[in-house]
Amino acid sequence: MYIIPAIDVLDKQVVRLREGNYDDVTKYAISLEEQIEKYHANGTEIVHIIDLNGAKGDFSNQEYLFEIIKRTDMKVQYGGGVRSIEKVKELVDAGIYRVIVGTQAITNPSFLEELSKLNEGRVKYADHIVIAIDVLDEVIKYSGWLESSPIKLMEYIDKCLSLGFFRFLCTDISKDGKLGGAGVELYQKLLSHSPIIKLIGSGGISSMEDIEALNNLGKMESVVVGKAIYENRITIEQIKDWNLKALISI
Repeated sequence: MYIIPAIDVLDKQVVRLREGNYDDVTKYAISLEEQIEKYHANGTEIVHIIDLNGAKGDFSNQEYLFEIIKRTDMKVQYGGGVRSIEKVKELVDAGIYRVIVGTQAITNPSFLEELSKLNEGRVKYADHIVIAIDVLDEVIKYSGWLESSPIKLMEYIDKCLSLGFFRFLCTDISKDGKLGGAGVELYQKLLSHSPIIKLIGSGGISSMEDIEALNNLGKMESVVVGKAIYENRITIEQIKDWNLKALISI
């Protein structure tokens, strides 16, 4: 299981939200470029970047973000307002390693169907997709966690798998930003339902003990860690040491 450091950006600042609440923001005194370089210099191969403005349909950050991403050798897992086939193509063609899709995949039944068929040359765009599933009490949330979907969680997993999408980023909203431990129970349910999925955990990681708890599930592909790093509960050195021992390829 690989540890992926997270960077959330709001109004061009590195921040963290508590439970997805835009009114409960912690700002950090480091730029996006500096944070990326800090991880890269310590051996991290992939970073998770979320444009929180983009998640609400405000793309004022986008040019700033793209320019920085283009200058780094880091593999980038990117999300925030990716709601069109054209945007997915733009990001993949620009060299984004993984593109996270959430709201559009949930609210537009034809979006994933179209995306699953999209190929140009040797590029199969579906291979670059991460399906974001943000969950609160097994209810799927979207649009920056502001709306609830009537789609059942396991039914949605099955639909995505049937279309060839196998990598999922699951955030346990009840845990996110609280440093109270990971959503082990939720992830166990998902893995028991669909053992073949590539599952990325997110939310609540507060220590290396939480990392161990997820790793003990035996089937997690990776985990995204944010606030615990900024608050020095997990060090970059610990992440480097752990990832050097990871047995999977990212």
